[in-house]
Amino acid sequence: MNHVYLERHDDNDNMHRFYQMFVTPGLFDDWSLIKEWFDCEEAAVIAGQKIKNNKVKKGYQLR
Repeated sequence: MNHVYLERHDDNDNMHRFYQMFVTPGLFDDWSLIKEWFDCEEAAVIAGQKIKNNKVKKGYQLR
């Protein structure tokens, strides 16, 4: 499993969602599972901004 993409649609509840996972090599001879699930693009962008802001507060710098 390198990449899995799943969708769920229920028109009665106006629900349209996706979920995807990636298995990828990490930076230090390790492996990472990256998973994503959001109801819409806006929610994903907001979540990314929160993670970025928290990392910057802890001393990480944008490059």
